[in-house]
Amino acid sequence: MKSRDVPLGFLAHPDTGTHPGVVIVHDVWGLAELYREFARRLAQAGFAALAIDLYRREVKITNPGEWMRELSDPAVLKDVQSAIDFLHADPSVGSGRVGVAGFCIGGTYALLAACTCQGLAAGVSFYGILSYQHGLLSSPDLDPAKKPREPLHAIGDLRCPLLGIFGASDEFIPSDDVKELEANLARGAVPSEVRVYPGCGHAFLNETRAQAFRQESAADAWQRMLDWFGRYLR
Repeated sequence: MKSRDVPLGFLAHPDTGTHPGVVIVHDVWGLAELYREFARRLAQAGFAALAIDLYRREVKITNPGEWMRELSDPAVLKDVQSAIDFLHADPSVGSGRVGVAGFCIGGTYALLAACTCQGLAAGVSFYGILSYQHGLLSSPDLDPAKKPREPLHAIGDLRCPLLGIFGASDEFIPSDDVKELEANLARGAVPSEVRVYPGCGHAFLNETRAQAFRQESAADAWQRMLDWFGRYLR
């Protein structure tokens, strides 16, 4: 496996040959070591993984909910598109397909990217926030220029197969939102799947957070992602 820092973040890929690419979109706290490790694990599984750094300029987050409400969805998706284009042009990918996987707010952007961005063949959203009307991101003061379309409405424009992974006890994502996502996906023609893990809350794949991490469910969810990408990227 080879890895290096690149202008957009951190790239890891197998030593030789060309491989499917995956853009990893981090959670609200940025490109932590966890997401670099996720990139390495994907490389070990035969993918070229770019863990994008959305916060390439110095930032200081004190209130994560407020920070996420102020993020510009169009600006973030432009960065995700740049990461997709980077992988398509990188020798480690060559003419291979590219997918996206995101976690927490990164899961939101993975879903939106699957509905918006060019050049994606598959997406996986891990506990992405689905609604701007209720839950963590709800606010009467949301800027429509920064939040023009919530994920539950965007899903009608889904462009590539999407896997959604959630915890049944997620305090930030109402179960009704997940049910609505399932219903909206069922009305479309693009392959999709939603998996809800009992006994899991938000960020249950985050092994750096002992209270949130659920080892068995995390391992199963990770394998489901690998299977999804194996099906649609290879």
